[in-house]
Amino acid sequence: MILTFLLGALGAASAVFVIAFAAAFRRRPGRPSLESIALGAVTNFFDALGIGCFAPSTAYLKFRGPVPDELIAPTMICGYALAAVAEGFVFIGVIQVDPLLLGLSVGASALGALVGVSVGGRLAVRPIRLTLGLGLLIAAAAATLSNLGLMPPGGTATTLPPGLFALVVAASFVLGILMNLGIGNFAPTLILISLLGMDPRAAFPIMMASAALLMVTSGVRLVGARPLNLGMVLGMTIGSVPAVLVAAFIVKSLPLSTLRWGVVAVVTYAGAVMLRAALAPDRAAAQPAGAA
Repeated sequence: MILTFLLGALGAASAVFVIAFAAAFRRRPGRPSLESIALGAVTNFFDALGIGCFAPSTAYLKFRGPVPDELIAPTMICGYALAAVAEGFVFIGVIQVDPLLLGLSVGASALGALVGVSVGGRLAVRPIRLTLGLGLLIAAAAATLSNLGLMPPGGTATTLPPGLFALVVAASFVLGILMNLGIGNFAPTLILISLLGMDPRAAFPIMMASAALLMVTSGVRLVGARPLNLGMVLGMTIGSVPAVLVAAFIVKSLPLSTLRWGVVAVVTYAGAVMLRAALAPDRAAAQPAGAA
């Protein structure tokens, strides 16, 4: 019953997001570029294999500069929302986890996402850059630990006692807020689930379905409230959804060790660049009054 309701909620929220995006696109049409399609395809192909798409996408968008830093996170949320829904449907169907834990964690993430939309839209550029930079470095550190085999091994449980159950739900709410600032939920969810003794595979339906619902719910507000490049968002969507399905149903697994180290290097550098930009002196503020 819970899984049926969750899948229905994902489907309904996706439909609302598509309608909201179509309405915004009619007002501000744009043409998807081959670059945006390729970005969505490559990052989400490896996202479905467990690498994550937010950190490498943030790094790429920071280097290339097609959108301002403060719009990187909203662009990724809207561009990858439907790909996340596809992942949610896939992993809910193939990996077993306590349905109540799954449903409440997903609901908490979606609620946090709605709170985060309002918070993110009011922040200045400097705090956003600082948060993105720290998030990238945390993601790089988590990937490094995973590559070295130092991540918590986890257990075999598919549910938790009440106290730890509540901890996972509360953490999902916080991660929902942070997703609006470009902090992906994959690594934190996987680490928390493993530390609490659950089967690490149980993290996949939780983090995939949580990401799916919070991205479509946030996306409904973002496409209308933020000045996004909707042509780029459309291109990222066109590339990402088929890539997820190919990875999930055809490829399923690849020898990803070398690629993961490459991701660590790129993401670490991007995080350092973002932090440097956040901590640099504010030239506008430093100008004397009346100077141009």
